[in-house]
Amino acid sequence: MSACNPPPELWICHLGTVPYREALNIQARIRTRRLAGELPDVLLLLEHPPTYTVGRRAGAGELPLGEDFYRAQGIEIMATDRGGRVTYHGPGQLVGYPIIRVQDVVGHVRALETALVAALADEGISAHSRTAEGPDFTGVWVAERKIASIGVHVSRAVATHGFAVNVDNDLEPFSWIVPCGLAGVQMTSVARELLRGVPTASAQCPSLERFGACVRERLCERLEHMGREVGMEELGIAMAVPA
Repeated sequence: MSACNPPPELWICHLGTVPYREALNIQARIRTRRLAGELPDVLLLLEHPPTYTVGRRAGAGELPLGEDFYRAQGIEIMATDRGGRVTYHGPGQLVGYPIIRVQDVVGHVRALETALVAALADEGISAHSRTAEGPDFTGVWVAERKIASIGVHVSRAVATHGFAVNVDNDLEPFSWIVPCGLAGVQMTSVARELLRGVPTASAQCPSLERFGACVRERLCERLEHMGREVGMEELGIAMAVPA
């Protein structure tokens, strides 16, 4: 981009820990304002409490232990309009929701994968996509282990939902489901890969804040946007206050 034609802005807002249902409402409100031209493209970075989300392509049997078991473990189950199947969200996982204008849905998903691969490389982790193996393999992998899930919804050329990267979260809840419809898939995390002895400048797992900063930088590069940190008030929305 030339000085006369600067790149578009990507407003980046850190929300902390947000229940999944509230995150859906926040995305919907931002999407409405994006469609109206009241906001530029937006990236939300956050964590969720323990939640299984059920995407549009989920099949029977992907929650094999039954809802009573999952709720006894303190895990909420939420249906969602994103693509993909069943996955898990929990503390220590970096979730990103780019609410942006897109012209090519597949290209958007590939951009998210590429940005996450680059961010993981910054931590000394060699990751890759498996796009040639079919839609169930969407996401980011380290060898045969899945480290990041991606699922999006695009309507009227504006995307919602996005990605979830396992940074330093409990992976056991993935073993209680059929994650992403792939029986027997092994999930991994940044922390676990660093413990495997992956060559890196530091063996310490990055904080969510540090890794999130890397992800937003790589995503801005991939989208050719200029990042700008903003607060909730600039987005014109407020968090729900617990009763």
